[in-house]
Amino acid sequence: MSNRYPSSHVFYRKLTRDYPRIERADGCYLYDNHGRRYLDGAGGAYVVNVGHGVSEIAEAISCQASRMAYASGNAFTHDSVEELADEIARVSPGDLDTVYPLGSGSEAVEAALKLARQYWVESGKPEKHKVMALAPSYHGNTLLALSASSREQYKTCYREWLVQVVRAPAFYPYRCECRGVPPLCTSCTGDAIEAAIIREGPHTIAALIAEPVGGSSTGASVPSAGYWQRVRDICDRHQVLLVADEILTGAGRTGTWSALEPYGIVPDIMVLGKGIAGGYVPLSAVVAPRRVVDVLARGSGTFLHAQTFSHHATLCAAGVATIKYLRRHGLIERCAAMGLVLHHRLDELRSIPWVGDVRGRGLLAGIEFVEDKSTGRPFPPSVRFAESFAATALDMGLTVWPNSGQLEDGSGDLAMLAPPFVIDENQIDELVTLFGRAVERTAAAVSAPR
Repeated sequence: MSNRYPSSHVFYRKLTRDYPRIERADGCYLYDNHGRRYLDGAGGAYVVNVGHGVSEIAEAISCQASRMAYASGNAFTHDSVEELADEIARVSPGDLDTVYPLGSGSEAVEAALKLARQYWVESGKPEKHKVMALAPSYHGNTLLALSASSREQYKTCYREWLVQVVRAPAFYPYRCECRGVPPLCTSCTGDAIEAAIIREGPHTIAALIAEPVGGSSTGASVPSAGYWQRVRDICDRHQVLLVADEILTGAGRTGTWSALEPYGIVPDIMVLGKGIAGGYVPLSAVVAPRRVVDVLARGSGTFLHAQTFSHHATLCAAGVATIKYLRRHGLIERCAAMGLVLHHRLDELRSIPWVGDVRGRGLLAGIEFVEDKSTGRPFPPSVRFAESFAATALDMGLTVWPNSGQLEDGSGDLAMLAPPFVIDENQIDELVTLFGRAVERTAAAVSAPR
């Protein structure tokens, strides 16, 4: 076991690797203590949408922190939380107009699913208690969020602590029998969701949670045009609350504030995180309509979920500043425009033998790696292709987000890209060039005789 800083008291997630020490960042770049520059191709963990070094956001955080350290959300309101709720309600689709701010995506998923459960209990339907989710998928690492996730390598150690969740196959055209070409299979139409609801019993299902555009588990898979309209209709007919997990895809990442906007449907509950504060502070939010919240208001009068740092003034101030910055600089529109450039350039990677598919929307892209392109056969898990690729890319000055093990047998490798919205065409050229070289170098390394 190695440790770059043997005297460090930091408990890192990866216990056997060396971590470059980042000293500063600006725009789309990070700089370490040796002067090396890294192009932030993944926005950290999909959070850096406005770019590094935005002084307006830093000043908003400082100003709020200097005025007040903490006021409990159980006892007080304040200008920052009121303004954040106004800003999020202003850009949210349909009737989503009440906002419960929290600190992380996992917290928000946990709260959203608890809200769905409490809604049915206070509506006089306590038998509706089951959560439904898609496979593969990822919704967080707290226990209910982890239960909803379909990532077996994360769950094995905690199996006895997790609850059972109803599963339906996710839209994943690259791995579906139809390959996303009509006539579509039941996974790609959404019919598999209705079949699972009927099999389980609609009277028992409280909520379906799903990512509008795939996250890292399906590598930015984009559903067919009619998919979400079909799912919305299914949920309405069977009285199942639709929870849109937009922690990764929201706040403009796919070129619109909500990734559901192009489909013209409104979920019953939306979960936001990551980009709503640009990475400057941890911030997430549950966004719900009054038709859901009012059931609780007329009943118990209390949402049975509390977090010490919910509604936190400094975090909310960062969110307000970020959303205003996005709007003032037209960065969501820029994301849509630069997304077209990114995906056009990424198409060049399709000629690489180990790139099976390239997909996504806006400044979100997934590149799936395969050992055999003609059959789509993945690399054996022992090769650890995605992890090796990410390490190689980092050595070359590019950060990506690797993902592995998304397939049912534990295989599967892909890398995600989610650069800041301020990225320009020259930086996109740099990103794609480095990405391609890193794939070639990784493939050469894993195929070399040992």
